Amino acid sequence: MYARIVTVEANVDKLEELIAIYRDSIVPAARQQKGFMGARLFTNPVTGKGVSVTRWQSKEDLEAGEASGYYQEQIAKIAPMLTAPPAREIFDISVD
Repeated sequence: MYARIVTVEANVDKLEELIAIYRDSIVPAARQQKGFMGARLFTNPVTGKGVSVTRWQSKEDLEAGEASGYYQEQIAKIAPMLTAPPAREIFDISVD
């Protein structure tokens, strides 16, 4: 299993809007992707920092979403709320 971890810095005044978009638009879109296993969003309401963790059955499934433009489409939904470009990392899930 694999995880995509995306760290964002958002305008504190826009954080609730970002959370709503993640919950109501990004997660439902992710559920339609092959190999998607779940998502979590962690936020700090004081700093505006957020961390998204999505889990995938295989690295191929995770990478397919990036090759198809799915990942870029999801980032575009929250881009107006961000104060810096998001940072993306991919990890093996060693213990679940």
